[in-house]
Amino acid sequence: MADGERAEQLGEIIRRQRELSALSMRQFASLVGISNPYLSQIERGLREPSERVLEGIAKSLQISVAALREQAGMEVDAEAEVSPVEEAIRADVKLTGRQRQALLEVYRAFTAPAGRGRGRRGS
Repeated sequence: MADGERAEQLGEIIRRQRELSALSMRQFASLVGISNPYLSQIERGLREPSERVLEGIAKSLQISVAALREQAGMEVDAEAEVSPVEEAIRADVKLTGRQRQALLEVYRAFTAPAGRGRGRRGS
């Protein structure tokens, strides 16, 4: 996949995720800490975001950078191991794209490293 195609695919994914989060372009740009015109260029595939901006976008969307990269057909860090559960969710043809994404986000939230309330059983 050419760089322009990757940037376009990534921008489309970011736009869809922003819309699913019910955020305007202005609100989302403010959350990420970038200008509205820059976000517009990213979403239209005219510019590929820097790593810092991509991390801010992923954090604001509450998904991982790896998930954004993977959806855009970009190389994902080889160390980021995909679990059998994630593979099964992606392979299930009965699920829509939105359903897959929602299930992956829930699964990742439950399996994220310790922190935010995890490990408090029996309290």
